[in-house]
Amino acid sequence: MHEYVIEGGFPIKGTITTCGNKNSALPCIAATLLTDETVTLKNIPAIEDCGVMFKVLESLGADVKRLDEHTWEVCCANVKTAEIPADMSKKIRASILFAGPLLARMGKAVMMPPGGDVIGRRRLDTHFLALTELGARVDIDGKFIFSANKLVGEDLFLDETSVTATENALMAAVLAEGKTTITNAASEPHVQDLCNMLNAMGAKITGIGSNILYIEGVKKLHACEFEIGPDYMEIGSYIGLAAATKGSIRIEKIKPEDMRPLRIAFSKLGIRWTIDGDALEVAQGQELKVNTDLGGQIPKIDDMPWPGFPPDLTSIMTVVATQVDGNVLIFEKMFESRMFFVDKLISMGARITLCDPHRALVSGPSDLHGDHLVSPDVRAGMAMVIAALAAHGESRISNVYQIERGYENLVERLQSLGAHIKRVEV
Repeated sequence: MHEYVIEGGFPIKGTITTCGNKNSALPCIAATLLTDETVTLKNIPAIEDCGVMFKVLESLGADVKRLDEHTWEVCCANVKTAEIPADMSKKIRASILFAGPLLARMGKAVMMPPGGDVIGRRRLDTHFLALTELGARVDIDGKFIFSANKLVGEDLFLDETSVTATENALMAAVLAEGKTTITNAASEPHVQDLCNMLNAMGAKITGIGSNILYIEGVKKLHACEFEIGPDYMEIGSYIGLAAATKGSIRIEKIKPEDMRPLRIAFSKLGIRWTIDGDALEVAQGQELKVNTDLGGQIPKIDDMPWPGFPPDLTSIMTVVATQVDGNVLIFEKMFESRMFFVDKLISMGARITLCDPHRALVSGPSDLHGDHLVSPDVRAGMAMVIAALAAHGESRISNVYQIERGYENLVERLQSLGAHIKRVEV
């Protein structure tokens, strides 16, 4: 077990390069099951969740090789089983992403209910409904058992704009017989990455980037080499870190079009940046002041399906808002437990009113002080790191495993920016 020990009150400054998008990497790793030829994946983040996904592939019989820190080679020619080991299935939520490709490849998938962040109810109904409409049968008896004699294309309308359900439906549909339409599909950059990878393998997917995807089933997919896109959630976290500590940062290898929803939200807190090619810069000395709505009304930062503001960054925005002059309402619509971490921010001196499980009114700026914190999930954990770096005095953060599931070499990267942080064994 490890903890972070953080001495706050020091502005960060420096340059970092964006890591690969965790939420792209996970479905793309699962998608290697769809061919018996070798797939090379580049820009895979060196994080625990990706490591678990590769171990799942190995347990199924795949040949997995790590060519360098961020490049992996996978060949699933010798996959003989469709059952995921229980301990691996329970470890991460992304294990559900093997259901679609295993059904398409083996006609069967068996797994325990997936694990992951505890941020409220995370329903899987949309996965089951979509796969059932494509011809699968789902039995639940302590574990999930998916089976299908044949998958057939269908006109699907998802009952919610679920990212992982869209991805599972896509991976099943590319090898299904006939044509599939997925309406109310998720369109996040990581869904686009999966679509582009599948097309590179020989799939026929159109409508990429929209909420209606069209898939023409093919009989076989082939080898490909694919590079995962940049992690805009990590970029948003570092932008928030620079602002909250009153520092500056240059972030390289970004995708400018992914920054548009983030720019709108951050601008409500008076935070600006410039983009030069594939680099983004947040300057020091910005006036951190809430930009009120017309008539001086309190603005709202709320999440919604892409291209809206991503829900994973609402925790980060809550912390940043504690360092900004003015009042802002943070409205996280998706998960009823994600905002409960604000109790810890309040114990650090933040002025936050938790209106209900989804809404928090933040009044800033607040002088935060160090505290002993426990990370409940990936994004709230990173938000706590930012709060600790913006606070006066020493903080300790436990359960850092939850943070490191989503952020590569976090301590070293923060130290390179001048942060006073160390990882200690307890």
